[in-house]
Amino acid sequence: MSIISTWLITASAAIIGLLGLLHLLLTFLGDKLTPRDESLHSRMQAVSPRISRETSMWQAWIGFNASHSFGALLFGALYGYLALVHGAVLGQSPFLLLLGQLLLLGYLGLAWRYWFSVPRRAILLSTALYTLGLLLHWS
Repeated sequence: MSIISTWLITASAAIIGLLGLLHLLLTFLGDKLTPRDESLHSRMQAVSPRISRETSMWQAWIGFNASHSFGALLFGALYGYLALVHGAVLGQSPFLLLLGQLLLLGYLGLAWRYWFSVPRRAILLSTALYTLGLLLHWS
């Protein structure tokens, strides 16, 4: 991979990794992911999902947010590492390159449909950087 492609993919991975880290911190520290309506928060703590009575909607909410963060952290660490340390491996693997692109497009679709502007813009930037890195690599 060229140095420019390497840095574009690394920057893309860093953005997603940073989003994952911030999301993980917000999941466990503070109240940013807590409902504004205290009665809804109380109900989420009291009600279980249909799939199992072994958890509450609140516990599931925390677990989903944490595991979502882990996925973003994994993408950031893995693709940043591959681009910087094993650029030849990443550059010679259409599977890994396309998998990264598909994941970013999936995150972008979710961000566009379900999330708010800050992660949407960051994921759009990350996807654009990654795509540009791919185009330069394949040109």
